[in-house]
Amino acid sequence: MGSPSSASRRQNNLLFLVFIMILFFYSIPDKINLCSNQSSVSPSVIPYKSSSNISSLETLKLDGYFSFDNIDYAAKDFGNMYHFLPSAVLHPKSVSDISNTIKHIFKMGSTSQLTVAARGHSHSLQGQAQAHQGIVINMESLQGPEMQVHTGELPYVDASGSELWINILHETLKYGLAPKSWTDYLHLTVGGTLSNAGISGQAFKHGPQINNIYQLEVVTGKGEAVTCSENKNADLFYGVLGGLGQFGIITRARISLEPAPKMVKWIRALYDEFSKFSSDQEHLISKNSFDYIEGLVIINRTGLLNNWRSSFKPKDPLQASQFISEGKTLYCLEIAKYFNPNESDAMNQETESLLSELSYIPSTLFLSEVSYVEFLDRVHLSEIKLRAKGLWDIPHPWLNLLIPKNKIFEFAQEVFGNILTDSSNGPILIYPVNKSKWDNRTSLITPEEDTFYLVAFLSSAMPSSTGRDGLFHILAQNQRILGFCSSTSLGAKQYLPHYSTQEEWQTHFGPKWEVFVLRKSTYDPMAILAPGQRIFRRK
Repeated sequence: MGSPSSASRRQNNLLFLVFIMILFFYSIPDKINLCSNQSSVSPSVIPYKSSSNISSLETLKLDGYFSFDNIDYAAKDFGNMYHFLPSAVLHPKSVSDISNTIKHIFKMGSTSQLTVAARGHSHSLQGQAQAHQGIVINMESLQGPEMQVHTGELPYVDASGSELWINILHETLKYGLAPKSWTDYLHLTVGGTLSNAGISGQAFKHGPQINNIYQLEVVTGKGEAVTCSENKNADLFYGVLGGLGQFGIITRARISLEPAPKMVKWIRALYDEFSKFSSDQEHLISKNSFDYIEGLVIINRTGLLNNWRSSFKPKDPLQASQFISEGKTLYCLEIAKYFNPNESDAMNQETESLLSELSYIPSTLFLSEVSYVEFLDRVHLSEIKLRAKGLWDIPHPWLNLLIPKNKIFEFAQEVFGNILTDSSNGPILIYPVNKSKWDNRTSLITPEEDTFYLVAFLSSAMPSSTGRDGLFHILAQNQRILGFCSSTSLGAKQYLPHYSTQEEWQTHFGPKWEVFVLRKSTYDPMAILAPGQRIFRRK
């Protein structure tokens, strides 16, 4: 149940919301042009939600409750660049809490302008999980059936949309099983990654996470709780996967599993020529030889190999100690082979054979053996270190692009040769994937070519800096990269897309735009859901 509010508190909230509205007006980009299912809407401030709309939420009978005060945290995310304050936060204990809330807002019709955003672990980058003066659903409060692991010929786990992937890993490992596809960072919710795609170094082999789902439970923009799969409500199923939260909130997912290894052979090696680097990456994904293939771009980094020694051992220590990385643009191949202890000898022989086919700089080959869990959860160790230094909750102006294979060399020449001068603001990931492993029935948009690259600029900005590590400089750099992609017609697509105009969204979706709009009108006709994506205007 919602807690009662006093008149004085309402007056204070009104003043505060007016103040926020003023700030919001000045924060809107000059060319924002959100669209409805029928026509574009000119820029304007989202209308103020009447107090009657908010107070009506308190009449709902819920297992959980609403918060109206001390909800500033719901206007923040990992990107730490957009801060839109909601009017209330729902802390659901059941799926019916989510369903009843959305159904209540839907039944208000055009008398309400309330919108709803699902907020998981809040790892969105540009306010995608925020709802300005709307309702944010704190998905981490959601309770329900515990994870259920099913063994057999086609094993799977049923898990809440609010569950973290790291918890799914630990639970499924009890049965000797694990999901096939991951993200590099596991402390994210199931619903959050499935609403985008969920991409990591296993994607060349298994596709993204959205390709490894058997069934979903979804609450639509009408408040209907629907079970969907390839054979049941298939249009909703494929629409929600990679659908940016536009058609429904994922409350439960059935995730495909495979036998889990115990150990990982983890390898890094450097290249000083992009053509050799990309050729070897493409060769490896075509052979389907390793279990994980990624890459890094490293520009003008001092003492690079010495930094690796805490986790990796050089194949040739003497030559590695003499290698100079500063002043160079280098490309790091990062690969992994899964194995069990009794397979160690055979794995090492196969790995040696595969490495002999590659053209890396011999003195830069570094190897390590770690547990499967340690490998998959590797980014969490970096998080702990950054939090200790106060460097986790800073702006993250990330840019993620999907680049067609036939344009990747042109892209690398310009971006890594001219636009970027260093890589000290954060890692730059680059690796190819096979489109044949990606289901084109989902809402995810990829380049047309059969092989394309993920290029991720994972920058961190120092809040007080006006230099190269400052937010303004990094955002300008991102715009230069996007401008180059546009002016040269590379056919690039954004992953975790963020656009300001209707025309840009239409261009992004291309031939799939009409299907996307039709699904929106079918499953969220009032445009209540996921306003932070800024694709559709609330009706």
